[in-house]
Amino acid sequence: MTSDAAMPRAAYACNPASSRGRLHPEPESSTRNAFRRDCDRIIHATAFRRLKHKTQVFVFDEGDHYRTRLTHTLEVTQVARSLARALGLDEDLAEALALAHDLGHPPFGHAGERALDECLKAFGGFDHNAQSLRVVTALERRYPEFDGLNLTWETLEGIVKHNGPLTDRDGAPLPRYRAHGIPQTIRDYCRLQDLQLWSLPSAEAQVATVADDIAYDAHDIDDGLRAELFGLDDIAAVALAGRIIGEIRAAHPRLDAPRLVHEFVRRLIGLLIEDVIVESGRRLARLAPHSVEAVRCARAPVAGFSGAIAREDRAIKSFLKQRMYRHARVMRVMDQAAGVVRDLFARYRDRPSDLPAEWSESLAGLDEASRIRHIADFIAGMTDRYALAEHARLFDSTPELR
Repeated sequence: MTSDAAMPRAAYACNPASSRGRLHPEPESSTRNAFRRDCDRIIHATAFRRLKHKTQVFVFDEGDHYRTRLTHTLEVTQVARSLARALGLDEDLAEALALAHDLGHPPFGHAGERALDECLKAFGGFDHNAQSLRVVTALERRYPEFDGLNLTWETLEGIVKHNGPLTDRDGAPLPRYRAHGIPQTIRDYCRLQDLQLWSLPSAEAQVATVADDIAYDAHDIDDGLRAELFGLDDIAAVALAGRIIGEIRAAHPRLDAPRLVHEFVRRLIGLLIEDVIVESGRRLARLAPHSVEAVRCARAPVAGFSGAIAREDRAIKSFLKQRMYRHARVMRVMDQAAGVVRDLFARYRDRPSDLPAEWSESLAGLDEASRIRHIADFIAGMTDRYALAEHARLFDSTPELR
């Protein structure tokens, strides 16, 4: 099994012709299948465009060459399509899920998410997967007949289950949701259209999740090296990275550093993709699923790294956590960014008239929990630069995030 040529659609792949459909029935397109239409709707969404100016790790003021939430999303999409093609899955659905997986992220990356979660602690917290669902089912307002993008059931399922099932078969929240419970947005939507929170998602959703891991590993190493938070010899201390760098140096002893870094990242991505293809092929052969439902009801995901590469993946993430995400320079900027989010939330909560008119007028008649969620929706939709501009408008002093 290789990633060079498309396989015929597998029996366990999602088929747009047999989709469970959309919440609001629509006429079929004569030129695009249901999952292709989902991709197109996401790409044309306002929330998708805003990803261009949302932080991945480095805020926009730190340089033009670092990944943003949008370029991360595009890299995840490329990897997800490669995996789907090699495994006989539906490439359009894998693409739709990759394109949508970060639509709910607030400004300033995970720092902004943690700050909003803290602000909403008494109101169920903030979960970016739930916010992504909120974006595509309610906050995007483009069509005359409904709010949201009216995506297919399969796409919504994959968005909600980006990290796997949310409950057990009896409906009890799994450990990561026990503190706050299942987010209200997800519970409310499931009353309209049951997304089977207890089951695994489709194989297409699973490869989109693995593609997210692969993209994180590769581009965060690349950005960390570019920012000089660590050097090639530092990352070479991680066994897998060290082997790849050693092979490149042996084959090209006079290669300049920028080309060496590019070749290293290229080979790392290729190795991780090939491992997922081989390992997922083994799992699928062992399970021998004859339908999408067999994948959803399996005991474990069908897509993932082999045991050896999963250990290497954890080692890379551990290195990045210590040497990049917790680097004093990154932490200082992210702490300031989180402060911006907290300041904005407190100001809008106490003085809702400071919200733009279309947002402040929508607060009329809402109970407290709905008002707080409405304010969170506004902040979560902000780009980094808009959040800083709003902060500068409302406060005497705004940090320079660099």
